[in-house]
Amino acid sequence: MKYLLLATCVASALWCQTPKRDFLTADEADQVRDAQDPNDRLKLYIHFAKQRLDMVQQFLAKDKPGRSALIHDTLDEYTKIIEAIDTVSDDALKRKRDITVGMAAVAQAEGELLEQLKKIQQARPKDVQRYEFSLTTASETTADSLELSKQDLAERSAGVAAKDEKEKKEREASMTPKEVEEKRTEEKKETETKRKVPTLRRKGEVDTKKQP
Repeated sequence: MKYLLLATCVASALWCQTPKRDFLTADEADQVRDAQDPNDRLKLYIHFAKQRLDMVQQFLAKDKPGRSALIHDTLDEYTKIIEAIDTVSDDALKRKRDITVGMAAVAQAEGELLEQLKKIQQARPKDVQRYEFSLTTASETTADSLELSKQDLAERSAGVAAKDEKEKKEREASMTPKEVEEKRTEEKKETETKRKVPTLRRKGEVDTKKQP
């Protein structure tokens, strides 16, 4: 019993120490950093999502050992990419950015992606039980994101603002009056001095395209 308990503790420790797997490659992350306009960034994420499902289809087409693990991991990456789309669009709406073009592209693409996922679910591949949870999560996440993508942007923007305000009040409720005042002063200063497009550029990185 003692050995079993020790083994469980060691396994848990090792699992916690294992670095989380990035859902984008280094090259993809660089492309996202370069896509400063939210519309471009949304289209880029959609491109990555399509690539992931194409990979899943390729794995399904060949009955090779270990494919279920590859499908599982690729579906997890796909789901995180779809979640990133929602995050980017919400952030853009908070900043009053026009993402009409980007959301139109997202809505069209997500409809097609959802159909692909449904076909995989209906086909019931023989090893589906090994990645069924990831497949279901990917499908549900896409359906939820598609619903958001089709939503009127003015209505969605109001919802995002209301949610942001609610979360802000909840955070301030746990702070002292002095901390709240300091926080609001800092936010006001940031609003006045940092009215610029959000960026994923690394610290000190320069946009060479703007240089003569």
